Order: sequence, then structure tokens, then C-alpha cells
Amino acid sequence: MNRRDLIKQIGACSAVVALPALAQEKKLVLGQSAAFTGPAAQLGLQMNKGAKIFFDQVNANGGVNGQDIELRTLDDGYEPDRCKANTERFIKDEVFALFGYVGTPTSLAALPLVNEAKIPFFGPFTGAEALRDPFSRYVFHLRGSYYDETALIVKQLTTLGLNKIAVFYQNDAYGKAGLEGVNRALKALKLEPVATGTVERNTVEVSKAVSDIVAKQPNAVVQIGAYKSCAAFIREARKAGYGGTFFNVSFVGTQALADELGREGNGIMVSQVMPFPFSTTTPISREYLEAVKKAGGDATANYSSIEGYLAAKVMTEGLKRAGKAPARDQLIAGLESISNANFGGFSVNFGPRSHVASRFVDLSMITADGKVRR
Repeated sequence: MNRRDLIKQIGACSAVVALPALAQEKKLVLGQSAAFTGPAAQLGLQMNKGAKIFFDQVNANGGVNGQDIELRTLDDGYEPDRCKANTERFIKDEVFALFGYVGTPTSLAALPLVNEAKIPFFGPFTGAEALRDPFSRYVFHLRGSYYDETALIVKQLTTLGLNKIAVFYQNDAYGKAGLEGVNRALKALKLEPVATGTVERNTVEVSKAVSDIVAKQPNAVVQIGAYKSCAAFIREARKAGYGGTFFNVSFVGTQALADELGREGNGIMVSQVMPFPFSTTTPISREYLEAVKKAGGDATANYSSIEGYLAAKVMTEGLKRAGKAPARDQLIAGLESISNANFGGFSVNFGPRSHVASRFVDLSMITADGKVRR
């Protein structure tokens, strides 16, 4: 080998070494911190399952602009400190964006790191206002807020003349966000909760909350918690003789709550911010059900999973619009360009100063056989 050829070869090798690891791998790496173990595990597992079903389809068809999407996961057990540590690790590992975090207290723990690192944070499974206001250039929400959900719940109840409303809530940022939503909706009607009760995150210690609330005999109890604690409250309240109605917000994990309660779940109401995932009445639901069937294994249709699926679908569109070998700023611009877009019947409307895609809210009911209907 002559001197000129040797120099060329060394130069080529140096160029390869200098390339970022992600570019060499031709992958778009997303980081997801969620509960994959513990009392809230089904929320993270199902959100992740739905997202992976979509991303796997994309990769099987050549990826995005020739790059596969890799969804890396870290378990935070629905605990803020663990989520913060996971986020620090993702940022250190230089993942391209953060995706599909699960929970308000966990997402809030990640938020300062997101803003400092200027890393896109897409589709967190939370409707808390504290993640929406003040506005962050890096945070994108697919779902409606807890204010949207609780406003619909209060409207439904008061329209039926059920004005004595109590609130059972998780004693953290999530629960307080939901409580604030109920208070705002009731205040507009010159009403207030007749009773409140709390439960600590990742526990089922509900006896005091049951005692405090049942004593006031409300017409209905609005629950702002995860499926384990809400199921425990419902069972104990029924044992204590309470015969009123229970309403939950979407984060409860509808199918997980139904599975926890069995026949005791009959008549429990849940507000929803995603399309109905159990029938083919909308194009996105039809597409999702076909994808779940094709995926096989332990994949099942439910609201948490379709949220992951739809978040992955919208994220993929943003990645496509970001172009080949995109920078984070290009992804942000790509997502912001998804304006008045229709994803199989689900409207998504982002913009440069609007990072909340949807205000859609619906109501569903759990039946005695563990199913969910609208």
C-alpha cells in the first residue's frame, strides 16, 4: 500500500469514528421511563405495548427515512426520584427524544431536565396542567387535560341533579391536579366537594378516606388515582354501605381497573381522552385492532395501549417531517407542522405555540363481565 492510499484509509476510518453512535447505527432512539413493576405496572406495560406494536410495523417497512425507531425503556415504578434518574441516564446516553412517560409526579420530576437539555418530550400519559402551563417548547401533549376530563364528569353528574360530589384523590401532583379540576368545574356552578379523602401513591391504605367520604353520603365520588387504590376504595366503600356512583379519570387504567374489580366493577364510569379501542367504528380503532391481532402474543386492546399506539403514530409522522438524519430542532418543527391533521378520526392540532394536540373527552362504563362500553 502506498503512502497516499494509507492516508485515504486512515481518513475514512477517522470519519467513521467521528460519527455519532446513533448515526452509525441508523436508529432513532427514544427513551421511555414508566412503571413496569409495582402497583401501577399495567399503565406502563400497556402504554409501551401499544407503542411498540406501531413502531415494530414502521421498522418492518423500512423505518423512517431509512432509520429504525428504537424504544428504550427504564422502569421507574411510578416514583419521581427513579424517573429523574432514568431521565438523566437517557440524556447522558444521548437518546434523540423522550417518549410516552407515564404519570404526573414522574413527568414533573423529568421536566426541569427536559428543559435544560432541550430534548423533545412527547406524549406523556398525564393530563396535568403543570406540564402544559407554563408553555415549554420541548413538551408535546397528545391527550386532553384533567381539567377537560373533570369538567365533563361534573357536567354529567350535575345535569342529572347529582350535586353532592366527593373526591378521592392520590396525595401527590396527579391527585391534586384532578382535585383542582373538580373544584374549578364545581365552583363555576357555585358548588364545592361535600367531602375529600386521600391515598398515598403506590399504596391501598384507603380506610380513612372511606370513612371521611361515606359519612357525607355523596351522590357520587370522583376518583383521581391509579387502578389498585381506586379498586380498593370502591370495594371498601361498598362494604361500608355506600350505594352511590363512582367516576374515574382516564389515567386510572380502565381495563386494569375492570380486571381488579371483576363483577364489582359493574357501572363504574371512566372519562376517556382516546378513541374507543374495542370496536371498528373509527378508522384508527380499526387499524389499531388489526395491528393488535397481527402482533399476537399477550397484546390486548385497551385504552392505555391505544394511547401508546396513537402516540407512536403521531411521533412517527413528526420524525418523517423532520427529514433524514434530523436534529432535535427539526423534530420539534416537524411536530409543530402537524396542524389540523386527521389520524383515522382522531384530530391532532399542534403549532409553534400550541403543543396540546387534542381536547377530546368521552365517557365509558365498565360492565359486570369486565368489558368496557361507551
